[in-house]
Amino acid sequence: MKKIVFATNNAHKLEEIRAILGQQFEVLSLNDIGCHDDIPEDFDTLEENSRQKAEYIYNKYGISCFADDTGLEVDALNGEPGVHSARYAEGTDHNSEANMQKLLRKLGDNPNRSARFRTVITLIETNPQEVQDDTKGNHTYNLLPITYNLFEGIVEGRIAYEKSGAGGFGYDPIFIPDDYDKSFAELGNDVKNTISHRARAVQKLADYLCRK
Repeated sequence: MKKIVFATNNAHKLEEIRAILGQQFEVLSLNDIGCHDDIPEDFDTLEENSRQKAEYIYNKYGISCFADDTGLEVDALNGEPGVHSARYAEGTDHNSEANMQKLLRKLGDNPNRSARFRTVITLIETNPQEVQDDTKGNHTYNLLPITYNLFEGIVEGRIAYEKSGAGGFGYDPIFIPDDYDKSFAELGNDVKNTISHRARAVQKLADYLCRK
């Protein structure tokens, strides 16, 4: 089984990623590698934030890893909350209830409820090249320059007028994906993990890793 480090200690994300990747990979968390740092997310795009988190772990531990950043983009709010989804409500950090209430309050009765979830994953790899020493029969490895790969997953949908469902996390109770009449929180993990933004990005990551 291949091991891969996911630059997060978010239990919900880990559970989703491990369920999506199944038995092909052993996904290690930051706790598993002894990292308890508060990793910075200082940029204004999902792409830059995911890269920043992956680079932080690679630069500190020298191991191949991937990181993600996810945002909910609401058309009537000019793309808010976007990159600030986890900290949308003032003075909060990953307070899902406060974030949802702020979004519903700002959206009000606006009939334009179209929105999308977008996940961007950055994978950083060190590429070892095996070099055999013919005189002694030993094998050594030279590390080639690192490579970056970006994987994006998007799911279109709409924002409900009120919360529904007890499953999922984040904005799941108010997001209804296209072609469904239930929120992510109502659909359950089995359905969500086949159609979600994160599932689509992770599947691209898995396809890439399995080809190596």
